[in-house]
Amino acid sequence: MEEEFLLVDTASGRTAVRADAVLARVGDTGLTKFHAEFAGTQVEAATGPCESVADLGDALRQARTTLAKAAEDIGLSLMSRGTPVKPSLRPIVSRSRPRFHRVLDTYAGVVEHYEACGCHVHVGVPDRGTGVRVLNHVRPWLPTLLALSANSPDHGYASWRMVEQSRFPGSGVPPVFPDADDYDAHVARMVACGTLVDRAQSFWLARLSPKLPTVEFRVADAAATVEDAMLQAALSRALVHTACLGGESPPVRDDVCAAAVWTASRYGLDGPGVDPWRACRVPATALLGRLLEHVTPALAERGELSLVHDLVDRRV
Repeated sequence: MEEEFLLVDTASGRTAVRADAVLARVGDTGLTKFHAEFAGTQVEAATGPCESVADLGDALRQARTTLAKAAEDIGLSLMSRGTPVKPSLRPIVSRSRPRFHRVLDTYAGVVEHYEACGCHVHVGVPDRGTGVRVLNHVRPWLPTLLALSANSPDHGYASWRMVEQSRFPGSGVPPVFPDADDYDAHVARMVACGTLVDRAQSFWLARLSPKLPTVEFRVADAAATVEDAMLQAALSRALVHTACLGGESPPVRDDVCAAAVWTASRYGLDGPGVDPWRACRVPATALLGRLLEHVTPALAERGELSLVHDLVDRRV
């Protein structure tokens, strides 16, 4: 799992361009590596592979404690939220990597003040062909994962982060791909068209990781608590395992998926959602219940069903 955090000046309450100073005070461990992000107001903690959700929770707690202490030492607070409450008044783009310059040149004003933080879950798959089949399977469930994670309330939206992310080309639910070759060809076309900086970049809410043998869920807002992050991890892995066990999701339209993502960002769990199969509004909590039912066999097989229901109860 990768967790992105905002660095907030304790005195002013604004995000602070101090990522390098915080990262200089932490060191990678056997559990976690710490990274800079595109915005100098952000830091990232990336865990290694974890066999159980409980082990993941331990790694996340240790990482958060480490970063929070390093931030506190220089007068900052660590905030796990999808977007800042009070954005920085200074330019935020980190100058630490040449690739960031290319991103800024390509997307200009879309990224100049982009301080959105997500909670990214990687789930291992045996090969890229399986990964594409998993992506096709999880498409209709991504809006519900977003609604469950919504943690950037602003301008009347539950997830303002998703609104900001929607300005990037190709954002949202990935299209259906027949195989890995078609997936790779699509990414290559978008690079050739100039809408992606390179083949390692895409803005889908779930994708094949460009570096790891995983399906990467990028749908969730930064988790307010470790328990919220654990819940995203458990449900994401259960969806992957359900797909690998041969579970089928009926096909859904791209435009309805887009409507479901927008509705999830607008209301979270506290209002309507869009049923991607029936193409109509239903309570968002009903979609969450359907998701839990869908992945129950996978959760039960790993002995995580009770844990996930407890985590859901805390969240809703």
